[in-house]
Amino acid sequence: MALSLFGNGRRSGDIFDSMLFDPFAFPSFSSRFHEPHHSSFARDIAAVANTQVDWKETDTAHIFKANLPGLSKEEVKVQLEEGHVLVISGERKKEESSSTDRWHRVERSHGAFLRRFRLPENVRVDEVRAAMENGVLTVSVPKCAPQPKVPGKSIDISG
Repeated sequence: MALSLFGNGRRSGDIFDSMLFDPFAFPSFSSRFHEPHHSSFARDIAAVANTQVDWKETDTAHIFKANLPGLSKEEVKVQLEEGHVLVISGERKKEESSSTDRWHRVERSHGAFLRRFRLPENVRVDEVRAAMENGVLTVSVPKCAPQPKVPGKSIDISG
């Protein structure tokens, strides 16, 4: 079951369902995917790659910041899947134009985007918070209180 903080729940059958962030295996994408003759799948992949997300860990939380210029919180979904997978998704809509418009350059990506991050076990998934301000989504995932370290000691065996 997915927890949705923004939006109307989980989209099923998403082509990105199996993509999970791995900083060492994520492919790099060049700007050539923005050219009109490439497939819509390639443009969607470029939209995923171009959705910039910073992830930092503090003493009390994991903080994610995603640059989502021009999007409202209603166009963005923040979900938790499988307990410890944070999913940030949404869609940048293509700008409407009339048949008399002549485009000179199209660099802004459009289409669906989705980023997935496997969270560590020491987080409180029931206390995740998300906020959107000036095109930046901030997701805060609080950490569990650290367990006290037990000094070495002998355990008596009963019986």
